[in-house]
Amino acid sequence: MNEVEAVKKREDIQLVGHLLEKHGSKDYRDIWELGINAALRISDLLNLRYDDVVGVEELTLIEGKTEKKRSIKLNSKAQAIIARRHEENPSDVWLFQAKGNRAKGARKPVDRSTVARKFKEIGDIIGIALGTHSMRKTRGYAMWSDGVPVEFICKVLNHSSPSVTLRYIGIEQDDIRKSYDDYVL
Repeated sequence: MNEVEAVKKREDIQLVGHLLEKHGSKDYRDIWELGINAALRISDLLNLRYDDVVGVEELTLIEGKTEKKRSIKLNSKAQAIIARRHEENPSDVWLFQAKGNRAKGARKPVDRSTVARKFKEIGDIIGIALGTHSMRKTRGYAMWSDGVPVEFICKVLNHSSPSVTLRYIGIEQDDIRKSYDDYVL
């Protein structure tokens, strides 16, 4: 599996959403924006049903990968995306329900590989190794760059240790080198 990156500039986060809609659909933009705001793994995000999220401020779920119980506060942007999608798709079961010809009327969520292909396409356009993990990595990096302690980010992402979190969000030698200029004492 290829390593994917966090989107590190705020304007690029918005650009990714715009390009996902332009070169795909609003569904891809919604997946991107909700993924960043909820910091869920793509498998957990795509498996959300409207029954799980409509009118909910705090989402409680069992993570698919870790099988750990997790509670997530759905911020105002996440709630707005969910409410709009539910209004636009009142007969859907899944928050991100497959609609194409391949779905053939079956009620199932959008496939992870479909999302991964679209994200990669947009990443190729803007020169970032973009994938489905980029949403969580982007949220973690944004928090880190705003000065949130890595131990707290570790808890948000449900990682086992801060060192895992630092590696995950892509703290690189350039970031470390920049710290020498930022902190002249």
